[in-house]
Amino acid sequence: MPEQTPIRVRFIDHVTIVVKDLGRSRQFYVDVLGMEEVPRPGFGFAGAWFQAGPSQIHLIEEHAASGPAGLGRATGGSISRGHHFAFEVADALAAAETLKSRGLELAAGPKHRPDGPTQIYVHDPDGHLVELFSRQMNA
Repeated sequence: MPEQTPIRVRFIDHVTIVVKDLGRSRQFYVDVLGMEEVPRPGFGFAGAWFQAGPSQIHLIEEHAASGPAGLGRATGGSISRGHHFAFEVADALAAAETLKSRGLELAAGPKHRPDGPTQIYVHDPDGHLVELFSRQMNA
């Protein structure tokens, strides 16, 4: 049998998450994180799509066939080692200050990854853990 080559994934196209309140989540992803809402096909269930650089976040409002909204929050240990998704931002420290000024509590950070980037973590309205990181070395 001939050796098969790997599939070679090119990039993440989208991440889909289930949310309880579409309006509240839209506010977080657009007004707080600055994503752009983009057109969504006319599915038979409520949702919204947002552009995050070359990738998208797809929200599905919780319904009978979607499964429950959110994820359980990690307890004990390092939350960054559990389920989360990450977005690169220009300055993670400035992002942390923006989150705090909007009354949002950081779940973790700022902390420095061993290879240099600075990371912060925040929960979205349904408890999904979102990492924001910047590549420049912050003091």
